[in-house]
Amino acid sequence: MRLSKRIQEIQPSATISISNKAKAMKAEGKPVLSFSVGEPDFNSPECASKAAIDAINRGESHYTLNPGIIELRQEVAKYYKKRFNLDYTADEVLVSSGAKPLLYEALQMLVDPGDEVILFAPAWVSYVEQIHLAGGKEVIVDTLATDLLPTRAALDKALSPKTVGILMNTPSNPSGAIYGEETLKMIADVAREKGLWIIFDEIYERLVYGGAKHVNILNVAPDLRDQTILINGASKAYAMTGWRIGYAVGPKELIKKMNTLQAHLTSNASSIAQWAALGALKDGDPVVEKMRQAFEERRGTILELVRDMPYLKVREPEGAFYIFVDIRDCPLPDDMKFCERLLEEKFVAAVPGTAFFAPGFVRFSYACSMDNIKEGMKRLKEFLQSL
Repeated sequence: MRLSKRIQEIQPSATISISNKAKAMKAEGKPVLSFSVGEPDFNSPECASKAAIDAINRGESHYTLNPGIIELRQEVAKYYKKRFNLDYTADEVLVSSGAKPLLYEALQMLVDPGDEVILFAPAWVSYVEQIHLAGGKEVIVDTLATDLLPTRAALDKALSPKTVGILMNTPSNPSGAIYGEETLKMIADVAREKGLWIIFDEIYERLVYGGAKHVNILNVAPDLRDQTILINGASKAYAMTGWRIGYAVGPKELIKKMNTLQAHLTSNASSIAQWAALGALKDGDPVVEKMRQAFEERRGTILELVRDMPYLKVREPEGAFYIFVDIRDCPLPDDMKFCERLLEEKFVAAVPGTAFFAPGFVRFSYACSMDNIKEGMKRLKEFLQSL
C-alpha cells in the first residue's frame, strides 16, 4: 500500500508510546509504575459528573452547534473575564475534542508550506509534528542554558523572513517553568515588531506553586489581542482528561475559520462532555484548589527524593506536574537508553528528554499517588546505584 509522504514523516508521540508499553507490561503482571503520562490521578469533580448525568437524563445526546454549546462558550468567556480581566464573547470561543485539535486547526489557519514557527525548547512533543502537518518548519530556541527562559538574543537569532509566528506553553510541559511578565513582554515586543501571531498554550495555568504566578500574555500586551490565540481546556486543572474538552479563545474571524475546518474534521465535541465541562467551570473551583494543593505536596516530596540521589540535577518546577531531571552527569547519560533500562529493570516508566528537544534529560510526572512517588523514586535510586 502506498502511503503519503506526510504520514511517513510524522513521528509517534513518545509519551503515548511509553505509556502504551508500560500498560502492556502491567497487563502481563509486571509491577509497573508510570510517571510518563500527564494525567491527574483524581476523579473528575462531582459537579462535572452531575452535569453530565443531568444532560443524559435531559436527552442531550444529539449534535450540538459545531463550535460548542452556547452555554459553555459563554462560560469560557466569563472565565477569562473573571480570571484575566479579558473581554471575549461566545463567538470568540471554539470548543473542541481536547486542546490538540485546536492547536492543529490554529496552525492550519496560520501556516503555509515553508513558513517557520518559533518554539522554545524543551517543548511538548506534538507541537513539531503539527507544524509539519501544516507544511511548516519549527525553529527551536534552546532555553536549557538560560534557566528554561528564552532570551531576546536567542529569539532574535531564530528570526528569519520566513518566520510567521511563535508557539509557546506556560506553565511548561515538560519543565514546569513559568514565563513571567518580563519574559512575556520581551516575546510580545518581538511579535509586535515583526508582525507575528502567537499561539499561547496555557493548559496548565491553574496549576502553579509556591510564590509563582501565571500571567496571560494579553495582560502584558493587550494590543496583541488580534494576533493571539489562547489555548486552554478542562483536562489538566479539572482532572477531565477522558472527557476530551478543550477551548480556543481568539479573534472572531480566526475562530470562525478554525470552526470551518473543525466542521470537516471532528464536528462538535461530545455533547455530554460539553455539559460536564460547563458544570466544572461553574462549580469546580474548590476541587481545583484541593488538587493543586495535593500536587504541590507531591512536588515537594519528589523533589526532596530526587535531590538525595547521585548524579541527578533538577530545577524546581513552578507549575504543571512534572519534574525535568538532568541526567548528563550519570554513567548512562543517554536519556533514551536510560528510560528503556529503567522501565525494563525497575518497571518505572518515564519520558526521555529527547522527545522534548532536550537530550540528557528525563521527565517524571508527579500526577500520581504519593505512594507511587515514594516507591518509584526508591526504584530510581536503586537503578542509579546499580549503574
